[in-house]
Amino acid sequence: MTNFLGQRRAVLGIGAWALWAGALGFMALPAQADSVDLLAQFMKQARSGRADFTQVVTSPSRPGQTPRAKTSSGRFEFQRPGKFRFDYRKPFVQTLVADGQTLWLHDVDLNQVTARAQSQVLGSTPAALLTAASDLQALKADFKFSPEPDQGGLQWVRATPQSPDGQIRTVMVGLRASASGPELAVLDVQDSLGQRSLLTFTGFELNPALSASTFVFKAPAGADVIRP
Repeated sequence: MTNFLGQRRAVLGIGAWALWAGALGFMALPAQADSVDLLAQFMKQARSGRADFTQVVTSPSRPGQTPRAKTSSGRFEFQRPGKFRFDYRKPFVQTLVADGQTLWLHDVDLNQVTARAQSQVLGSTPAALLTAASDLQALKADFKFSPEPDQGGLQWVRATPQSPDGQIRTVMVGLRASASGPELAVLDVQDSLGQRSLLTFTGFELNPALSASTFVFKAPAGADVIRP
């Protein structure tokens, strides 16, 4: 997936991923519920969502060099199962759309579109973690989940891929318990090459009525369409 998204200056950074998520809630959790319970409720209740996001991708540190960080921002929308859209607005305009069958990446400046089958490129990624499955149990074949200490006013879950050979090393999910239910606030993703992608979500809308056209992508006239 890294190769798919690794275009000239792809702001998505970590292997496939980008990102993806939301917040939610219908029922308040009991006080004793741990962060894994909170994540399970999020998975069960959030059928769709949208939020603004900020993403900071940090390269691995090298001897004698300061790690480089790239910041991007935009709008995120998802609808289970398996549909999501990232509209990157700054610093470059790019669009990532998963329509349930195909994952499309459009680089506006390059006028280039890359298309891949979702089944081939998502797998054990944060995208699958947050948008593909209907509940946490369905993900346990691909991830191990464990609670982490509370920090920064959030409850944290560590999701570790079951396969040690994938591109993702670990995903830290930051959740906020509220009176209306759990809210997803942060995703902190480490890949196998030491790259880190930190996504922060704000202004989340739970279960909005999203138009079907939100997840339909058509290549602009004259765009170079690549199907690896």
